[in-house]
Amino acid sequence: MTSSTNIKLMLSAVIFMSFYLFLTSRFSAFMISQHSQKGELVPAPVWTPRLAPIPRPCTCQPGSMQLKDLIPKHHLDKVYQRRKEEFEKLKKRTSPELSRLLLAPPNSPLQYPIQGFTVPPLKSSPIPGLKLYTGECSSYKVTLNVSKGLLSADASRFREVTVKGNQEAELTVESSSLKFLNVVLASVSYQSTFYHVHTGDLASFSFENHEAQFPIVIRQPQLPVMFDMGADISSQVTITIKTFLRYNNLKVLLSSIRRFYPNITVIIADDSIEPEKITGENIQQYIMPPAQGWFAGRNLAVSQVTTKYFLWADDDFEFTESTKIEKMVEVMEAVPELDVVGGSVEGNQFYFSLEYDEGEEAEGGCLYRKSNGRFHAVPGYPQCFLASGVVNFFLARTDSIQKSRFDPLLKRVAHSEWFMDGLGSLMVASCSHVSVGHQPKKNVASYSKFRTPDHSDVVFKYQLHFFKNHLKCIKFG
Repeated sequence: MTSSTNIKLMLSAVIFMSFYLFLTSRFSAFMISQHSQKGELVPAPVWTPRLAPIPRPCTCQPGSMQLKDLIPKHHLDKVYQRRKEEFEKLKKRTSPELSRLLLAPPNSPLQYPIQGFTVPPLKSSPIPGLKLYTGECSSYKVTLNVSKGLLSADASRFREVTVKGNQEAELTVESSSLKFLNVVLASVSYQSTFYHVHTGDLASFSFENHEAQFPIVIRQPQLPVMFDMGADISSQVTITIKTFLRYNNLKVLLSSIRRFYPNITVIIADDSIEPEKITGENIQQYIMPPAQGWFAGRNLAVSQVTTKYFLWADDDFEFTESTKIEKMVEVMEAVPELDVVGGSVEGNQFYFSLEYDEGEEAEGGCLYRKSNGRFHAVPGYPQCFLASGVVNFFLARTDSIQKSRFDPLLKRVAHSEWFMDGLGSLMVASCSHVSVGHQPKKNVASYSKFRTPDHSDVVFKYQLHFFKNHLKCIKFG
């Protein structure tokens, strides 16, 4: 058979299928029209809510570290079991009933809230928008079901409406009048039966063979927590520093800070082996047990901040004419969704993106840290763009960071790890228009002994990611 004949056959098949689909769609439209003219509702299939797709194993990036290989084989089964149990507890805290996938039923006569219905725990709240749209019937009957609360409706004004199940988990409303039934539906209220600060319920709403489900968010209203910033940078920002043994570097940094910000508060977390007293106006030095590590020091320093923002700086940085904290505050104030704004260290922004696939529960997820990976520009600030993590010179919202602690188990091998823990909760940006200097490196033997991690520190970090972050593999690219 020639190639031209094959092409003709393929074209004929395409034309036939197109014509068939056209006729099918026109016939369906005709049938719907016929039903509508008779005042009938086109029957809809019985609909069942579906769960989210079954999780699949994630695919590790080429060259990824397989974390289970770093767990001693004779411990691996027990570690897997402990991780599984802890993961189940975490899901109970962070994955409420409302995380289920719900599909809207086609051609439904039911009106109901699909988003935004939030109730305080233990208090009755009317359910907005409940209504039935259907053709003329001799009787109308709808049913509502919940699992974590009680339903009620007021039909006292209508003899034509019957309500069964007031103050129960299942409520039935029946009437010969569609108008009066809808008036009573507008009075239906929900009240949760137990106290929880943030959970949810799924309500089922049905009429004949039509059924829909909609979410009810149960949330304890929160008190706002705000900072009175004041007009001066010193009342807006605190500088935080973690130092260890490098007092000569620290003094150069403090001198440079005072050159540009004479009154700003500086908090120093110091875990040096033989601490040296640092004095000066608006300087707070907190002495820690020796060699507790970088993240432990960060936690201590940030815990003492009283301003809306804090600026993180390493003890060997040096402020310059380009270290304009005010510009970072301007970005944060203009874009309140941001939690962290990074600058550059002598022109090096060091930003990265994190690509995470949750995978399936038994194996865990896959994480890839992509150096120089970034997202789009920050609206109104083309010199800033969103990323997953930034250089170790950044301005951060105090209240946001206090909710995403620095893991003190990581003493020496740590920086990206904090942004990993904050993935999905911290909005991070990197900006090129604010920079800080870096002092020349000095070889201090006592410092290098602690600063340079040995193999056991690296192995411990990966073992920690395996359990704490429920990861199968990780790659730092």
